Amino acid sequence: MGDQQEPSVEKLSVEDSNGAPEDDVVDPWTVTSTSDSGVDYDKLIKRFGSSRIDDALVERLEKVAGKPVHPLIRRGIFFSHRDLHTLLNMVEAGKKFYLYTGRGPSSDSMHLGHLVPFIVTKWLQEAFDVPLVIQLTDDEKTLWKDLTVEQSMKMARENAKDIIAIGFDVNKTFIFANLDYMGRCAAFYQNIIRIQKCVTFNQVKGIFGFGDSDVIGKIGFPAAQAAPAFSTTFPFIFGSDKLPVLIPCAIDQDPYFRMTRDVSPRLGFPKPALIHSSFFPALQGAKTKMSASDANSAVFLTDTPKQIKNKINKHAFSGGKPTLEEHRQFGGNTEIDVSFQLLRFFLDDDEELEKIRVSYSKGELLSGEIKKIAIETLQPIVADHQVKRKDVTDEILEQFMTPRKLNYECSVKKGK
Repeated sequence: MGDQQEPSVEKLSVEDSNGAPEDDVVDPWTVTSTSDSGVDYDKLIKRFGSSRIDDALVERLEKVAGKPVHPLIRRGIFFSHRDLHTLLNMVEAGKKFYLYTGRGPSSDSMHLGHLVPFIVTKWLQEAFDVPLVIQLTDDEKTLWKDLTVEQSMKMARENAKDIIAIGFDVNKTFIFANLDYMGRCAAFYQNIIRIQKCVTFNQVKGIFGFGDSDVIGKIGFPAAQAAPAFSTTFPFIFGSDKLPVLIPCAIDQDPYFRMTRDVSPRLGFPKPALIHSSFFPALQGAKTKMSASDANSAVFLTDTPKQIKNKINKHAFSGGKPTLEEHRQFGGNTEIDVSFQLLRFFLDDDEELEKIRVSYSKGELLSGEIKKIAIETLQPIVADHQVKRKDVTDEILEQFMTPRKLNYECSVKKGK
């Protein structure tokens, strides 16, 4: 039930064992595929050395949580893990853990795909009643994008409001932006230095592909993303306790935490456990990339109902056949149809989703009709988010982003 053998920390690049680039390129900054159906996740699991979230693990997760798993887990959108069984063993033994996830703010508005890790994180927080830390890597975006420090800090605050609007409990959630938190908590920088001492320049080049022309800030940054996986980075929450952590994230972020898992035992911390999500499709299909600079590549959380309708009707890649006759005869391909994939992420009703899948595959449901269903599913979700975001005042934002004691007790359950 454990993980596959992880690659050594020196060999975490996106090349295959023969040194040739894979057809799919997956790293923290680039995700590309040559297939209309997107990244081959079976190959990615093998290459990264993680483990698939199978039916047995889903069943165990439900048993330990005491409630059905979120549809994003049940449908295999969260498909891979590291040491989730080990973490559940700890929970069953009465031990505590915390959650850590994050967002790299590169625009004022997030899109629907950005919500996915946070939605499952919220389910985990509520199911296990644990504290959560959310990192906003405004320092990373300043280093990688054409953004000033001030622009990145502003985007971090705007993104934090979108995250708060998802419905996190302020008494159990701390949100921090690196460019601000670094100056407010010495323990953060101290752990960064501890991590940096454990990783050589050659290792970080092998993991992330840095070159001689990269600015020096990029080389040191991975330690900043690793540090929140150590509970002592938040002494006002955890004191000196060295707690296990579970990190829900998209699988392109995994290289950071393979590095972290290599370093953790050397610094006396438990290895972080992870659950990985697959990638949310760009409207134009799996071969393209969602981009804040291309408003038509995604449904953004600021979009109006009319904009959502127009985007999906005009730009959503179709898995339907070229002619009505062919479609009726051969049916559509739900593996590449973006409208169906949007429903797979955001339509809660499993029976309805399966009905749509079968009907579209048989050619009974047309491309225009499945687009209409996707539009009518997403419009109220985005509209509801906008209403909730308006209620997130600057005062509420400061409550979430102020270092403070959370509603958390590091005690073993009675009877354990």
